[in-house]
Amino acid sequence: MTKKLRIYFITIWLTGVIAIVGWTFWSTEYLYSQPTPVPKTFKEVPNGTFIALNDDIKQKVGKPILIHFFNPDCPCSRFNMKHFKSLVKKYDNQMDFGIVVLCQKRKYTSDDIKEKFDLDLPITFDSSLADKCGVISTPQAVILDQKQQIYFKGNYNKSRYCTDTKSDYAKMAIDSLLNKNTNPKFNNQAHVAYGCSLPSSKICKKE
Repeated sequence: MTKKLRIYFITIWLTGVIAIVGWTFWSTEYLYSQPTPVPKTFKEVPNGTFIALNDDIKQKVGKPILIHFFNPDCPCSRFNMKHFKSLVKKYDNQMDFGIVVLCQKRKYTSDDIKEKFDLDLPITFDSSLADKCGVISTPQAVILDQKQQIYFKGNYNKSRYCTDTKSDYAKMAIDSLLNKNTNPKFNNQAHVAYGCSLPSSKICKKE
């Protein structure tokens, strides 16, 4: 094989690789920029609904709580983790935080999640909380007031990487609740679910 022919084949191969990588990146970006499909069995859960929490993430008396719905296998959840941890750091003294882990297989324990993502927060694998709160994707934030009633349910940010401060919905909701605003107003983008659909299998916790 001549040198020119080798260069030709290498060029074709590199072009193909770049095209595949570009297509994969574009298709992934497009997929997660679209609203999450709403399941046929979905029932809307309005603000003010009382949510019974299990002992794993039960909130302290008199404090609101942010429940973080999280799938460690979801790219959007992983991109969101830095932002979620920044909220924990900022508001840790004023409210509680808990994590609901949702994934497909029995491959994680609470310690796995805490170690992998450097977290020291209550964790539950109770997927029924997603149904109770009306959550259909990850990542999603549900904020309960001091009476365990839904105050906010929706996206952390309209940006996949949580970089748009003008749409920092979860943070805005926390500030609104702490300022005792009983009727918070958000645009539709705060509540239309984006991210990864919930896994079909509800069994996640590793025994």
